[in-house]
Amino acid sequence: MTIWRIVLLPALLLPALSTSMAPAQAEVAPKRVLVELRKQGGFAGLNDRVVVYGSGCVRLSRRTGPTIDKCLTAKEERKLRGYLRHLKIGRSQRPPQGADFIKYTLAYDKRRASVYDVPSTWRPVVRELDKIMEKYWAPD
Repeated sequence: MTIWRIVLLPALLLPALSTSMAPAQAEVAPKRVLVELRKQGGFAGLNDRVVVYGSGCVRLSRRTGPTIDKCLTAKEERKLRGYLRHLKIGRSQRPPQGADFIKYTLAYDKRRASVYDVPSTWRPVVRELDKIMEKYWAPD
């Protein structure tokens, strides 16, 4: 009789526990991405990523080191949003012949493109996101 209790008790408790945890997981809403920049390639093997969420917070990561989550100041967020108003994503460029090229991939407003020569409308955005990366990303 005790063997049945050992076998039956976990079988009855598992569904009850899983249904009680489902509402807590459903309440977590996904974060809306405002803009994302990836810099990849080169002889050094760059793999930098800056993701800015609609809330004004950022997630920074590099090929090595930790992933950092920070929030921008109001001034930084206003400046970035101002640059984004003038951004034109356009089409992706073909990879150039040779080596040691850096690929920039920018995603904004449901559009994504990868380039090797940064277009003029991208420059202020890329420069601002690079500043954010340098300011907030620091290895421990």
